[in-house]
Amino acid sequence: MDSEPRRVTSTGGVEVAVFELEVATTGAPEVLAAHATGFHALVWGPLGQRLHERTGCGVVAPDLRGHGMTSLPGDVVLDWDGFADDVLATVDALGLTAPIGVGHSKGGAALLRAEARRPGTFAGLWCFEPVVFPAEFDRVRFEDNPLAAGALRRRDVFLSREDALANYASKPPLGNLDPRVLKAYVDHGLTPVDPDDPGGPVRLRCRPEVEAETYRMGTAHNTFEFLGAVACPSVIARGGPNPPGPGNFADQIAEVIPHGRLVTYPDLGHFGPLTHPELIADDIAAFINDTLA
Repeated sequence: MDSEPRRVTSTGGVEVAVFELEVATTGAPEVLAAHATGFHALVWGPLGQRLHERTGCGVVAPDLRGHGMTSLPGDVVLDWDGFADDVLATVDALGLTAPIGVGHSKGGAALLRAEARRPGTFAGLWCFEPVVFPAEFDRVRFEDNPLAAGALRRRDVFLSREDALANYASKPPLGNLDPRVLKAYVDHGLTPVDPDDPGGPVRLRCRPEVEAETYRMGTAHNTFEFLGAVACPSVIARGGPNPPGPGNFADQIAEVIPHGRLVTYPDLGHFGPLTHPELIADDIAAFINDTLA
């Protein structure tokens, strides 16, 4: 994995940090992995490693705007179309030709929106519980979103990375993540409060107010209405029974995509790709082999 990201210019002057997690073997496809709200590119590390072992694929992952090392300029509105812009900017800047897109939650929505805007960008999409609401939902910024309220209450400063890791590991939902994923989340997702004291207090790179606004805007985009333009084979995956959320609409999403297919993981929750990266990677590998056969 590259320790330093490549910088890719997206809309609004956003400079997207893109990481090469795995290098493709000769003739193997490229995978672009897009993360969920509040997370970042490097949480894909364990899944990407397993996927590379199974397929030889390369894996690139951007920190979408406002997350990880991709700052959000103060004058940029956090519209979800911007996440699709970041995906397309990554495809263009890296010269990716018909990659496979793998997305989780907001990242899945970004991939679907990108493909709907530019059909044929991807050879295939595999999305776990993408945040795409059916057309009957009001296209408004959801002020009272409980996830946004929770994000604003989130503790964002810790005494050290070790303190943060112990805190997150002690309780769900982050405590349920694969330990390697959780460590990657902490290592890359927090930054020193004082750059001259790297061993001291750390704070979240994705600011609580940015995470909250991302949640509020989650119902305001109209991606669902354009899913008929998604040209590539697409798996829409969901976990088992859970509180109302994006997984409840996975069947409707798969139904309106011309080459869409629903896959259900009864024993997994919304964080399935981060709690069970090998299981998900093996299924994505099978999808890649079937799609490119």
